[in-house]
Amino acid sequence: MSFPQHEPQDTTAARIERSHPDELICGLVSISDRASGGVYEDQGIPALKTWLQGALTTPVRFVERLIPDEAPGISATLTELADTVGCDLILTTGGTGPSRRDVTPEATLAVGTKEMPGFGEQMRQISLRFVPTAILSRQVAVIRERGTSDADGATLIINLPGQPKAIRETLEGLRDAHQALVAAGIFAAVPYCIQLISGPYIETDPAVCKAFRPKTAVRPA
Repeated sequence: MSFPQHEPQDTTAARIERSHPDELICGLVSISDRASGGVYEDQGIPALKTWLQGALTTPVRFVERLIPDEAPGISATLTELADTVGCDLILTTGGTGPSRRDVTPEATLAVGTKEMPGFGEQMRQISLRFVPTAILSRQVAVIRERGTSDADGATLIINLPGQPKAIRETLEGLRDAHQALVAAGIFAAVPYCIQLISGPYIETDPAVCKAFRPKTAVRPA
């Protein structure tokens, strides 16, 4: 069975109802003063969508936001996408360096109820294979729980790098000349994480990124 992998951008703040039980509601947030101001065209959201459309084999709907590097606005956007729109997953790009205007990690931590440090640790390990300045990247990931019970739902929020090449590498992982995986990308853990927080059952194309679950968590064929 095939599923649509792209929906028109949703710019409203209304709750999205799933069109399929396994549909992933995914927020994509690009954080850049210059891109949001029209100085140059944003590359973060197109890169995220292209990769996700190739990796996911279950349906996905995207909700996009392009915003400046302002901590209150970033936190407000993440809260809106999680609590009002009901996103299962939010991926941000940009604003994770050491400069004064790079405040994405602080704004993300401010809205989280649980920190998930393994995501940031693995992203830096992947990027360090290319540049020593990867240690300057400050990506974080959090869970935002929307209430006091599983029925209230929760959102996984992950900060990603700003460059399209680095976005793909950190999500997908690294392969050698024979296409054998030498460093796992972070997205391999995302489907099971979302499953654990009562989200949809996400499946991926193993040729792009093989999702990992314990045998007890795998849905029967």
